[in-house]
Amino acid sequence: MRIVKMQSEHVASVAEMERQCFSDPWSEKSVASELHNPLSLWLIAEVDGVVAGYVGSQTVLDSADMMNLAVSPSFRRQGIGERLVNCLTEALKEKGVKTLLLEVRISNEPAKELYQKLGFEMVGKRPRYYEKPREDALILRKEL
Repeated sequence: MRIVKMQSEHVASVAEMERQCFSDPWSEKSVASELHNPLSLWLIAEVDGVVAGYVGSQTVLDSADMMNLAVSPSFRRQGIGERLVNCLTEALKEKGVKTLLLEVRISNEPAKELYQKLGFEMVGKRPRYYEKPREDALILRKEL
């Protein structure tokens, strides 16, 4: 497995994984726009040339939001999500980021377990944040 910055050749695979993994996926156009956003950093996990997962973030000053993390169903439970978050954390630290925030569905137990393992702490809740289905989000934070 290798972790690389997202390039234009990854966009279609990332958009397809968005459709596989999320009830309200980003469009291919929205994913592609992140390539030109100076605030964004998206990393791709490749296994034998196949996009196995990705993570995306946006940074303002010394704080970043982790917007999307997904691992293809056929590559789950192999440590890819953990590796992506760790690589993102290191890259953000190098850019001077001090805090990483994210939202997670209150019902997403596997993600919550991963984030807890990686040192994120719950700092709040956003009622009715998610749609399809409507659900609260937990706000998690990690000091870098």
